Amino acid sequence: MFETISIKTDSRGVATLTLARPEKHNAMSAQMLEELTQAATALGADDAVRVVVLAATGKTFCAGGDLAWMQAQMTMDASTRAQEARKLATMLGALNGLPKPLIGRLQGNAFGGGVGLASVCDVAIGVDNLKMALTETRLGILPATIGPYVIARMGEGRARRVFMSGRVFDAQEAVDLGLLARAVPKDDLDAAIEREVVPYLACAPGAVAAAKKLAQDLGGAATEQAVAMSIAALADRWETEEAAEGIGAFFDKRKAAWVI
Repeated sequence: MFETISIKTDSRGVATLTLARPEKHNAMSAQMLEELTQAATALGADDAVRVVVLAATGKTFCAGGDLAWMQAQMTMDASTRAQEARKLATMLGALNGLPKPLIGRLQGNAFGGGVGLASVCDVAIGVDNLKMALTETRLGILPATIGPYVIARMGEGRARRVFMSGRVFDAQEAVDLGLLARAVPKDDLDAAIEREVVPYLACAPGAVAAAKKLAQDLGGAATEQAVAMSIAALADRWETEEAAEGIGAFFDKRKAAWVI
């Protein structure tokens, strides 16, 4: 059914939703975005599923946007680019609104959109040697579509430490920023995930779903207005000379004009 992801559900109702493009560092293509959206809808509607673990194959959890997808956007008009950004926003919204606990298992690095994926998890646990970064501004664009979820996860004050600089930070700082609940040695990752899963199996599924929605409502869930604003901001940014220079420099494997 799926080509870029996989789903396996055990006898307890614990579903593992896995990014399965290891050769591309699990970079998100348009196809992956659509398949993740479909998977979130199906898992949310499946009464047999009690908990969802978001995982990935290979060395990298998610490298962000697929390069071919980004390159294709360079030739699109603003309206079409906004439609592409809407695909990412729809996927993040579907995972964020999943009426089941969503536990992130980060076995490797997460950049750009990968940070967005970690941000929509109820709990994210990563290996202690991983790196993370919001790298969009290095390319002359913005971490816009993931922004509502990143800001909700970190809070504005902490987010501003890494939201604009594009700098790489380690697992311990990711914990401090609120992106990860814990950072553990690689050999302890599965046990740490299991410790998060087990308590939910003693809880009423409907109560868990209602409690999750209440927490989001009380905390100020990402609104359609905020999502629309982020999509428009990204589409507008793609029209700038900086975006053309930054993306062009990336694909030409040279430094952008502003790099000192």
